[in-house]
Amino acid sequence: MAPAGARPSSKSTNIATTNHGNGPEPPHDDGIFKIAPKGDIVLRVTFLTSKEAIRAAKRSLQPRPGQRPPASAAQQQQPVPLQSPKVTYSYRADLGLLKKHSEYFRALLDEAGPFTEARQVADALEALTLRGVKPADVDEVEDLPTVEITDDDDATRSAHRHSVFADLLRILHGAQATTKPPTMLYVVTLAVLADRFDCVTPVSRYLSSELKFKWPASRIKAGGRDDENGIGGPRLENEDVLRQRILAAWLLDQPLKLHAATRELIMYGSKRWVQANADHDDDGYEENLPSWWDLPDDLEHELQLRRERILDTLASVQRHFLSLYSSRTQVCRLGYDSSPACDSFQLGQMVKFLAHKKLLFFVDFSSASLGTIEDFATTDIGHIISLLSQVTSYQIDRNHTNCGLRIKILPIVEYIKSMLSSNVISIPRSAWKKNRAATSWMHSAEDAEGKDDGNVFRYTRSVAGDQRLRFEGAMASDRMARELFTAKSWDWTPEG
Repeated sequence: MAPAGARPSSKSTNIATTNHGNGPEPPHDDGIFKIAPKGDIVLRVTFLTSKEAIRAAKRSLQPRPGQRPPASAAQQQQPVPLQSPKVTYSYRADLGLLKKHSEYFRALLDEAGPFTEARQVADALEALTLRGVKPADVDEVEDLPTVEITDDDDATRSAHRHSVFADLLRILHGAQATTKPPTMLYVVTLAVLADRFDCVTPVSRYLSSELKFKWPASRIKAGGRDDENGIGGPRLENEDVLRQRILAAWLLDQPLKLHAATRELIMYGSKRWVQANADHDDDGYEENLPSWWDLPDDLEHELQLRRERILDTLASVQRHFLSLYSSRTQVCRLGYDSSPACDSFQLGQMVKFLAHKKLLFFVDFSSASLGTIEDFATTDIGHIISLLSQVTSYQIDRNHTNCGLRIKILPIVEYIKSMLSSNVISIPRSAWKKNRAATSWMHSAEDAEGKDDGNVFRYTRSVAGDQRLRFEGAMASDRMARELFTAKSWDWTPEG
């Protein structure tokens, strides 16, 4: 029995296209991928592909509306879609290089190991030696030892993995990959295969030094007005590509890429985190989705948690002032006869502003009113900050110059904005690998529950005027940001 490969989970939210660069590479005329023409072993790999992935591969070949026809005959050649859900390809390779660069093959084919494949390969090579035949001189691959491997598409939901696997073997043999140009789907499929066959280090090195792959940027679509069809603001158009970047960076040990990509997903949100998708969980809605829609090693849960904590922190600002102005305590301290009316005026202006910007919704005791609440799972956090910064500064009369809500909220919003620029928002790969409990915001929030003050963040003058906030990336700033976003409650006016 072969050792089980480590594969990311296959649950997630959108099936990606499956066109790897210029399409799948065909094998040689004899049906063999000759990775090492003088190799001494044959890998016979059976690729299992779901019907959904096959249909997606076919759709990717169809011209889009308005697309111009290819100019040259070479461009007109399109890859033939994978027609069968089960296909088998053979790869001639070098046994020594496979064992040297892949822990999977070293464990599988080591004679001292527990697997029968190693004994069968050794017996076949010994039989060739007894016949006086060198493996390098063998032309018919049927005479070489063969190892059977099965690969399913649970992790990638993509067709044409046979050409990506061929490139993986080429990298292990010190050769160049042949797929041109490489796409993000190709790279993430390569990363998943490298993770499964435990050869991440050479693949990561090749990706950075030889392939010099240019990671695609996120496409941001400008949103509509905030009073039309819910809250507006910019939206992430190619979330599948962003998620592929996260998974590839995680598997291939690319910490800087992971840092940038996880921050983007937290700030822009995810379709997978939309509450409406919960209705599909019980009917197999997520069973046929690739692994980047359910990121491994608790990354998915952590990213969603961090976004929710940031949104809760932002929402606490308006909750605080709505509660403050709704209470019996008089906020206006000027001592005029109009001071009580000033508080009512500011409360009315606040409700009017927040409702107009779709940041406040009216919910009564009827369950039917719950449908009026917008889902902010894919709303840009930067856009919410921008809306809060537009708060009005109206006064009931000229005697109440400093009673406007803007003068109170704007410094708080700027403080939160400065905290969002800290490094603690993103996922640090090394820290997450070595000490997940200390890195996770979930554990930080749970540990803070035992504090004497109930884990309340208080926005005092000393906090607001801390000079360390001027230095982006400072350790103190990271600590302050973590305390802010993992607090259980917030007091934005502790000093009156």
